Amino acid sequence: MFAVPAVIVLTVVIGAFKKVDLFGCFTEGAKEGIGSLISVAPSLIGLVLAVTMLEASGFFEILTGIMSPVCGAVGIPPEVLPLGLMRPVTGSGSFAMLSSILEKYGADSLIGRTASVMAGSTETTFYAITVYYVSVGLSKTRHTVPAALGADIIGMIIACAAVK
Repeated sequence: MFAVPAVIVLTVVIGAFKKVDLFGCFTEGAKEGIGSLISVAPSLIGLVLAVTMLEASGFFEILTGIMSPVCGAVGIPPEVLPLGLMRPVTGSGSFAMLSSILEKYGADSLIGRTASVMAGSTETTFYAITVYYVSVGLSKTRHTVPAALGADIIGMIIACAAVK
């Protein structure tokens, strides 16, 4: 509860003790932050647009229908597949989907518990890659996307196994 105020006070005290121009450092950091925001914004806008289009088109539902028999055979509840497909792409969309699952099936159901553990066990892979790669000026993801998606898939499978 007091961690953030304590860090701020500690920063000001140390800066004053070392006679650092705190306001100058703050404004310089703000300038760099705005520059980073401007460089990352086009990629994020493209990502959000693509996710919105895929969701509105029914792509996730079609893919879920195709994958349901396979996932059901390996013990993944088909009801959590849309969450598993959405989570690597968007955090807010996946948490809206999680909320919908919990509302429909209940938080204490197998589906609700599986969805909750799955949401906590995976990452918004494409968002993170977009932000980090653009901010450091990299354009080739090379092995990052397959490795990150593999980790997401393993997280989803283990989430289902751990809940059962």
